[in-house]
Amino acid sequence: MRNGIAIIDVDRHVMEPMAMWREYLPAKYHGVAPEVRPLSPPGESVLARLERLGDHALLPTPPVVAVEGKPIWRGMTEVGYIEVGLHSQGHREELLAAESAAGQVGTMDASGVDIAMLLPTYAGYLVYDDDIDAARSRAYASAYNRWLADQCRQRPDRLLGAAIISRHEPEHMVADLEAGLREGLRAAVLRPNPVRGRTLGAPELEHFFAACEAADVPVLLHEGAHTRAETAGASRFETHFAQHACSHPMEAMMALLALLEGGVLERHPKLRVALLEAGCGWLPYWLWRLDELEYAQLSNEVAGRVNRRPSEYFRRQCWIAFEPDEVLLRANVDAIGLDRVVFGSDFPHVDHDTNIVERLFAPGAPLDAPRLRAALWDNPARLLGGGLTVPVTARPALGSAGR
Repeated sequence: MRNGIAIIDVDRHVMEPMAMWREYLPAKYHGVAPEVRPLSPPGESVLARLERLGDHALLPTPPVVAVEGKPIWRGMTEVGYIEVGLHSQGHREELLAAESAAGQVGTMDASGVDIAMLLPTYAGYLVYDDDIDAARSRAYASAYNRWLADQCRQRPDRLLGAAIISRHEPEHMVADLEAGLREGLRAAVLRPNPVRGRTLGAPELEHFFAACEAADVPVLLHEGAHTRAETAGASRFETHFAQHACSHPMEAMMALLALLEGGVLERHPKLRVALLEAGCGWLPYWLWRLDELEYAQLSNEVAGRVNRRPSEYFRRQCWIAFEPDEVLLRANVDAIGLDRVVFGSDFPHVDHDTNIVERLFAPGAPLDAPRLRAALWDNPARLLGGGLTVPVTARPALGSAGR
């Protein structure tokens, strides 16, 4: 807890230990278990490296996670790897802590987080790879989900898990969701990207969304740059700088549009959806555009699938995570709706500050106590469902407030 406010972190990541994959994957997939390996060409001379990398030539290239010798990230330059590796040096303890339930809870205690929804890191790339077959994609997802469930069982009062669902063959998605729920996982996490040409609004996914609605399971949408699937920016830019800038907000914008245009939100009014790690500043403009330019002029084209203003669907059943340092954060939160925003730390990924929770409560921070209480506990509790309560170990500092 921080300042008497209980905190649910809806976007906290695990760092899957490499040894986990061989333990949880079926034996026939051990040959495609991820491993850590060098990226630089073996035996390259200093002169050749200087010619290839310029100013970065004398900096170490970190090893990469790879499958069959191929990095799991697509389109990241070696300079990009070097820059990410440099930033990672300041997060080594957090990255290690994210490999275990004990490490997660210890770092949550240090920052004041009461409950965390755990999301994947490497599994998001392994499962969402358009170049592999559906059986292998599902095997990665199943292995990850079973490992994650084992982690959450160690502290079920503090750690919640989201089952990653392969979209390679939509006819298996309901069964895979049910398997994750049987393991005790509490949500489904999907990439917002198209997979094998199918957006989230594709008719083939209808049974999955119906199952989530019926089971009262929230759907969490979370992007990651350099996915081996169709990704905003990847076809236009080569640098990590540009691809990372595009992928998260633009894929979130199009994912929301796909759910609207495909009629998913119309057909499933009780389905709960969250847009994570994309910021929130773009949303007021996007909803305005969809309402005032698209729906106002072109509603007949999508009649039956979009029967009300897009902003009404969002405010009925969607949530969005914000970043503490966003420009005009308070104004955007108020424009979106105080009951529609949630907080995710993105721990332990290096593109977010270790002190991100502390910044929420810093003097002069844009959100006051009532707004923070809504964003940090009330809203995520409604999104995640299941009657969440403040863990017993945290209550003496607060009593019953904040629940």
